[in-house]
Amino acid sequence: MTEASTPFVDETPCLTPLELSINGQLKVEPEDFVVEEVPAYLPSGVGEHLFLWIQKRDISAEFLTGHIARSLGVRRDDIGVAGLKDRRAVTRQWISVPATAEERIEAINTPAIQVLEAKRHGNKLKTGHLRGNRFELIVRGEPGQLAIAQQIAAAIAEQGVPNYFGDQRFGHDGETLTLGMSLLKGETDPRSIPSPKRKFLLRLALSAAQSSLFNTVLARRLQAGTLHSVQPGDVMQVCASGGLFVVEDVPSEQPRFDARETVITGPIFGPKMKSPLGDVLQLEQEILTATGLTREVFRTHSKLTPGTRRPLLLWPENLTVADHPHGLRLTFTLPSGCYATVVLREFLKENRD
Repeated sequence: MTEASTPFVDETPCLTPLELSINGQLKVEPEDFVVEEVPAYLPSGVGEHLFLWIQKRDISAEFLTGHIARSLGVRRDDIGVAGLKDRRAVTRQWISVPATAEERIEAINTPAIQVLEAKRHGNKLKTGHLRGNRFELIVRGEPGQLAIAQQIAAAIAEQGVPNYFGDQRFGHDGETLTLGMSLLKGETDPRSIPSPKRKFLLRLALSAAQSSLFNTVLARRLQAGTLHSVQPGDVMQVCASGGLFVVEDVPSEQPRFDARETVITGPIFGPKMKSPLGDVLQLEQEILTATGLTREVFRTHSKLTPGTRRPLLLWPENLTVADHPHGLRLTFTLPSGCYATVVLREFLKENRD
C-alpha cells in the first residue's frame, strides 16, 4: 500500500495525547521503510502456477506488474498478487505467474527487482491471500526521543490505534474519493471512465467512498469517547473466528471486548453489511445522510460495494521502538488491509515531514 504524505490529522483525530509526539522524516531512503508480506499460505511445490518471492526497491506496484508481464510475455491478468506494496520502500512479497513462464524468470531481475525464490502452486494468488505485513521503519530525527516513543508504544499496547484507512486510499488531493462519491450520487456515469481502466478505477473510487464513511464514523466515536465502550446495538466481531453479532447485553459483552476476545466494528456500507441497532445505527445513518447518500445507492454497484464490517481498533503485533543512528527504529506487524501510517501518526502527530 502506497503511503501518502498528507495526513488527515484534523479529520481523523489520534487516540494518544497530542502532547506525546516525536519529530522526524519518513522514507528519506527506500531502506527506511521495509515491508515484508506475511502470506496466508506457502506454495506447495506442485501445480500450474509459479509463486515468485520478489524484492523491489523504490518501485511502484503498478510498474512491477507491468515489468513482470513484459519480461515473461504474459498478460497482466495472468499475474496474481495478494496485496499492493509501497513504492518508496524495500518490499518483499509473493507474486504468482503461469508456470509456463518458468524458464524466463531470470528476465525479471534488475538492480531494483529481484526474484529471491520460485516455487509452484495449484492456484493463482488472489487479492487478500495474506495474513498481513511486517514493517521495519526508520524515523529520521533528532536524538533523545526514545523515552517519548516508548510512552506512545506503551499507550498503543494498552489502547490500540484507530483502524483508519490511510489517506493514500483517497488518491492525490482526494481525487479518487471525489470520483467515488460522484459515482454513488449518480453525478458521474461509469461509462465516462475510459474502458481500459474502468473496472479498476470503479472499484478503487467506490472503495474510497466506503472508506471515508468508515473513517468518519470512527472519528465520531473517538471524539464521543465510545471507542472502547461497547454500546447496545453495536456489531461486534469475534477475533478468533471473524464472526459478527449484534450486542444485546452490554454487561456481558464489555468484559469480552476488554479481554480482546471481540472488537467493535464500523460500517463498510453495502447491501450485505450487517446493520447495528439503536443509537449506533442512528449515528451511522446520520453520517451517511450528511454526505447526501442513502443505503440504497450501494445496491447500484452491489458487485463492487457488497458491504461488510471493519474493526474500529487495531493492536499492532510485536511493536518495538529503539534508538537508531539516524533517529528511531520502529517494528511491528499489521493484519492485511491495515495501514502503517495510522500507527506512525500516533507517534508523529502533525510533525510528520
